[in-house]
Amino acid sequence: MTKSPRPIRRSFQPHRPGVDYGVLDELLGYEVRRAQIRVTEAFDARLGALGVTTQRFSALVLIAANPGLKQTDLAAIMGIARSGALAIVEGLGDLIARQPIPGDARAQALALSAAGQARLPAIIAEVRAHDREAAGDLTPDEIATLKALLARVAP
Repeated sequence: MTKSPRPIRRSFQPHRPGVDYGVLDELLGYEVRRAQIRVTEAFDARLGALGVTTQRFSALVLIAANPGLKQTDLAAIMGIARSGALAIVEGLGDLIARQPIPGDARAQALALSAAGQARLPAIIAEVRAHDREAAGDLTPDEIATLKALLARVAP
């Protein structure tokens, strides 16, 4: 897997002393964004050395669960441009195998390669550990409630 070219940010502070955030502190979207930045920072710190980003991990799991997925379908599922999906798939390097699709000379089916199948369980274990740390001292019931509430925010 190719390493991410982005540097790992570890400096985001959701509230800097002396800064008036005005209406931002009242907005759900801004609070969700603050949390997302912190969780992504921690993800990058834990998995960045492996070349795993949040988007690469998502793509890897989707491809593993849906072998034969077209790159255009992957882009649609992830809500990104086709060019973004191409960059993600290329970043996954030898973890992904591309296979021709009979009757469609332009498209390729995506699947995990042997290397991807071998490495995915360890990557998932690291992501699960990260997720537990990101949840902090939330109880399992609180995590379930938070996930359910977030799912209702923008259905």
